[in-house]
Amino acid sequence: MNNFFTLIALTALTISVKAQQVTPVYESYGKVNKEDLELKACDFDKDANAEILVRKGDLYYDQNMHILMDYHERIKIFNDQGKNKANIRIAFFSIDNYEYITGIQAQTINMVDGKEEITKLDKKLIYRQSVDKYISAITFTMPNVKAGSIIEYKYTFNTESYANIPDWSFQDDVPIRYGEYITAIPEYFSFSTHTRMHSAYAKHATGVGSGSFMDDEHHTVSYNTSTEDRVLVNEPALHDEPYMSSRKDNLESIGLNLASIKPTYGMIHNYSESWTKVGERLVENEDFGGQLKRKLTNEEAIIDKAKALKTDDEKIAYLFNEVKNDMKWNDDDDWYTNDGTCKAWDNKTGNSTEINLILYHLLKKAGVKTALPMVVSTREHGKVNPAFSYVYQFNRAVVYIPVDSTKMYILDASGKYNLYNEIPYNLLNSSGLYVNTDTKEYELVFLEKQAPVRKSIFITADIKPDGKIDGTAQISGYSYNRVECIKRYKTDGEKKYIDYLRDDDNNLKIASLKMENMDVDTLPLMQNINFNLDLAGSDENYIYFNPNLFTSLHKNPFLSDTRATDIDFGYLDDLTLNGMYKVPAGYKIDALPKNISMTTPDKSITFRRLIAEQDGTIAVRYSIMYNKSIYFKENYADFHEFFKKMYEMLNEQIVLKKS
Repeated sequence: MNNFFTLIALTALTISVKAQQVTPVYESYGKVNKEDLELKACDFDKDANAEILVRKGDLYYDQNMHILMDYHERIKIFNDQGKNKANIRIAFFSIDNYEYITGIQAQTINMVDGKEEITKLDKKLIYRQSVDKYISAITFTMPNVKAGSIIEYKYTFNTESYANIPDWSFQDDVPIRYGEYITAIPEYFSFSTHTRMHSAYAKHATGVGSGSFMDDEHHTVSYNTSTEDRVLVNEPALHDEPYMSSRKDNLESIGLNLASIKPTYGMIHNYSESWTKVGERLVENEDFGGQLKRKLTNEEAIIDKAKALKTDDEKIAYLFNEVKNDMKWNDDDDWYTNDGTCKAWDNKTGNSTEINLILYHLLKKAGVKTALPMVVSTREHGKVNPAFSYVYQFNRAVVYIPVDSTKMYILDASGKYNLYNEIPYNLLNSSGLYVNTDTKEYELVFLEKQAPVRKSIFITADIKPDGKIDGTAQISGYSYNRVECIKRYKTDGEKKYIDYLRDDDNNLKIASLKMENMDVDTLPLMQNINFNLDLAGSDENYIYFNPNLFTSLHKNPFLSDTRATDIDFGYLDDLTLNGMYKVPAGYKIDALPKNISMTTPDKSITFRRLIAEQDGTIAVRYSIMYNKSIYFKENYADFHEFFKKMYEMLNEQIVLKKS
């Protein structure tokens, strides 16, 4: 629930497999056994650089009906690569002291000459950082850490809220041997549970406890608590996989969202939450709704230029590009403004929300009445759960413009390579909440690219008797293909971009590259290439060549036999490659790959290959079409087999023989 409650920064390692082991038991802070100190590897993931031996949270309410959680984590470091787990960061929502951390204790235990050596953390090395006006973080580095160390720390998370329960994660980027999450919740509160669990956890104990609080008249009121103890052991690490969505989407975790409160003694009021309520709070918030109508310094000049344009589309394109080119994003993502739109405009620098609320304000002033502010979640931040109405699912504001029943614009001027008429890639396949202050409408909109994104390659080339190819290629890139290529070209420079086009093929040389339509958002990016290719393996009698050029489809990204996460490509793809290859005099075709058409069992991906020879010219056509962008891990076996066969077909060679 509380996305600020990030215990440890996540990094990417390799997939592990859960094995059957003796069930671990919880050992409290300070009680480290000799077997763990001598442990050389994780029992169920031999390649792990570190292992979380214990992750335990104990959540309860105090006499003021405020939430507290005692947290304890113990980690075994196996090698130098695992030492990054010694850098601890605890983020929390600190405005008005709403959340805070107390009782930090930390120590490192090493085995020295057969005896325990304990190094306690110096409290002077615990630092508090202000991230922005809402968030702070406690950071420290564990002392005397080396391969073989055990580190452990504990603290108490405090909040002034009775409803703000942080998310709990049973998974990390290293394996967890023992995870336990205890919640003791007063009978007055009813929480809905949101889980991302594919492993079965045990409800180790469920029972009834008791507590008390002081009512408005300072009377002690007793109540019962419902206690649940969830335990999960020997949990594999979550590692990055090709085309997975965010780690947050895939970590095994549990969230509790307050659903209702039974009124008692006039102290606690009914609680209800909906997306309408979230929208109303956004409007009321000074750092969001309070910024929508703020006058910007010298705004009249840019507004007058926009008003002079004839159509809304022209106004939108003009203002979007002006703000995108004039403002610099400071790499901060929040659903709220930090310095405010006026200061950001004056400084020409701001967070993503400040930049886009500036754009919204200018659009409204220029007469684009359909423009609406919208909060969204970036791909890295995680997908929005429509059943969970909570503002901290979002981390950025954009501008939403519904054009008609089939078309909408999502404007994000914080990205220098974004287009006004294309939903930014990092917002796809999630939802945004728009805010209409005029009609008081606040609704979720699913953000998706419905039309396939096209990329077309056309090659004309001569095959030489000495085993070389000279030719030209024209690549037409649309939508996200266009955006990605322009971003690479301008960010990396032409030399590195040419290396990208070669796809690590040292035999492929690009003599010249000409880019067209880079500055015209409504046209495809055209890349005109002159190239030559040395055909490896050719000799005086045979010429071997693979016509799969400039597709970036040479190495199958789905080599693993298993998959822990869903595959999210983001959008539908439509790739075609057409090639015309002139056979050299004195040679004939010895082996020509067969024409083939294949599709996945669910008909969602189709691959076709057509190859024919006529009058000394070989004509080649490859076509790959995706009819959906998300593939569930449960269907990975079929997906994996399809990609294996497709890449074999893509890399099959044509063989010419000397007559």
